[in-house]
Amino acid sequence: MASALYQAIETMSRDKGIDPEIVVGAVEDAIALATRKFYKTQENMRGEFDKESGEIRAYVYKTVVEDDAEIEDPENVLTLTEARELAPEVEVGAELRFYKDTSPLGRIAAQMAKQVIFQKVREAERDTVFNEYNHRVGEIINATVKRIEPMDVIFDLGKAEARMPKREQSRLEQFSVGERIRVALLRVDRAAKGPQVIVSRAAPSLVQTLFQSEVPEIYDGTVMIRAIAREAGERTKIAVVSRDKDVDPVGACVGMKGMRVQSIIRELRGEKIDIIEFSEEITTFAEKALQPAKVSRVSITDLGEKQLEVIVDDTQLSLAIGKKGQNVRLAAKLLGWKIDIKSEEEKRQEVEQAMSALGGGPSTAIEAVTELGEHVLEKLIAAGITTVEHLSDMTAEELGEVPGIGEKSVEKIAVAVRHYFGQYEEGEERPAGAVSETAAALGDNGASESSVSHDAPTEEDGKPYDPATDSEGSEEGEVLLLAADANEPGGVEGDLTEESSMSKTPEAIIAERGIDGIEPVEVEESADELLEREEAEGQIDGFGSDADVREAQIEMDNQTMEDLADQAGEISNETIDPDENTRG
Repeated sequence: MASALYQAIETMSRDKGIDPEIVVGAVEDAIALATRKFYKTQENMRGEFDKESGEIRAYVYKTVVEDDAEIEDPENVLTLTEARELAPEVEVGAELRFYKDTSPLGRIAAQMAKQVIFQKVREAERDTVFNEYNHRVGEIINATVKRIEPMDVIFDLGKAEARMPKREQSRLEQFSVGERIRVALLRVDRAAKGPQVIVSRAAPSLVQTLFQSEVPEIYDGTVMIRAIAREAGERTKIAVVSRDKDVDPVGACVGMKGMRVQSIIRELRGEKIDIIEFSEEITTFAEKALQPAKVSRVSITDLGEKQLEVIVDDTQLSLAIGKKGQNVRLAAKLLGWKIDIKSEEEKRQEVEQAMSALGGGPSTAIEAVTELGEHVLEKLIAAGITTVEHLSDMTAEELGEVPGIGEKSVEKIAVAVRHYFGQYEEGEERPAGAVSETAAALGDNGASESSVSHDAPTEEDGKPYDPATDSEGSEEGEVLLLAADANEPGGVEGDLTEESSMSKTPEAIIAERGIDGIEPVEVEESADELLEREEAEGQIDGFGSDADVREAQIEMDNQTMEDLADQAGEISNETIDPDENTRG
């Protein structure tokens, strides 16, 4: 029959979950150490526990060696001759025991033995707990809240205690003592005070296990969970794929009327869950991972670094990014790629900047738009708009904000820019500036004077069109004179200064130089007036001989106007020094 002491050891072992032999060994080591301390000896000593009687003895043991062997520790060895005097049948390598009296051991020795026993039991307890939970890392286990500390929550697992740090807790959860919940076993640490079992309510494995318990298709392997990204207490994204083409993986996880996923949300205290279908194509997977935002397009920018560029509509940008960047952050975790989200407007500006940098930037001066008046040009240049490219990129609202530019001017600028790029609406006549520009180009190429066309004066805003006062007309006149001079022998080559004859009318040049001998030809009727009169009279008699007379008169008047223009051109050529590009 076992002694009372051994029965107590067995009871304690069951409570601690350790082997009774470990406790017995701890008792034997404790009594040996106490005895050696009491006798103040360095001899090898062991303890011996008798389970039947409950007696604990301590003894010194010595090893038998050869007589001629070199002895390094004489206190713990005996020669063969010395040993056979005590035990005739002893052989080399055997041990001889010498029991010590333990009755003189007092309170100090007992206290020392107690400390040794407790230390041995704690070490055994650590090993038992470590071996019990180390291979179960990642499992979901049931635990009871034992106590709540300022930062941690302590759980009772039955055989051990578990600790849940603050970072492993969900923001939405509050616990009370005695509450039973499911936790994920995160890891087991071998700490100095004993094994630390760390559990979590924020681990993605908790969501995965909950889906396995709620969704039979996941439990039997028909539907597989390929990736999970979670921010505890906020949102979880889970990617699923079906191994059976007839099974919808998302529908299986959601359940009838959302019953399956709603039970998991209740377990997680209201945490939002996004279930998406997994795709091997990374761009397609990225579009689904960014739901509920609608993605315009996805492109891979760096395959080695795993970087994606996602373009969304301007109205979808905030939804794609999410609150404090949560949606795109979870999508990046789910994909394992870096995601750069841009709106359509940001991408357009980026492309424009790249194109400008590639082409060396805009370089066409705004003065190239010949239909813009001098007054409008001054206002635009004052506002910092100096290039045609900049002007063409501006909207009507932006042009209206320029000081001195009204609604009428905005419309005229839009038409001028459109004409500059050769865009004309159906039935729209080519403006004088464009014709003059063509004429100037022909003149520069050495074309004959007859190839230069002259447009009849027009009216603008109900007022007579005056080329001498209007800025647009003056520019047109400059181009026409340049074309005429380029066709004359010894014409001007290169750019002319502002004081050149190109900026003045023939009458002004004649008055400035005081040239005599030229009598102005007065034309009683203008070409428009003659044309109107001809049309009026033609309605009365369109086939009589009077019509021939009128046509001859018109041709004579037109010839007179051409002679006047030739005389003015000759005077202009005579007053220009081709070498100095100034008036002679």
